[in-house]
Amino acid sequence: MSTGRRDDWFTCPHCGAEVPRGARACPECGSDETTGWSEDADRWGAGIPAGYGEDEEFDYDEFVRREFGGGPHLGRRGWIVLILAAMLVVGLLLGLLL
Repeated sequence: MSTGRRDDWFTCPHCGAEVPRGARACPECGSDETTGWSEDADRWGAGIPAGYGEDEEFDYDEFVRREFGGGPHLGRRGWIVLILAAMLVVGLLLGLLL
């Protein structure tokens, strides 16, 4: 947040960050006169969509499956082997302690 007077800064219409008056570009998103604001930017406010809205076609679960695979799949046999190995380790540890 700005600690100066209201006249010392304006709101970037692209990302909503506070920009010092006279700055050549927004310190947060890099917008400038050619990419998103001008000297009178504070007059029209942050009405420009920045592209952060809800994408109705985006399926997060499908994205995770595609990018990271379905996760580890041990199957029934894998789980049985894992449980038996854990029981063996616990049994060995108890045998050493007793």
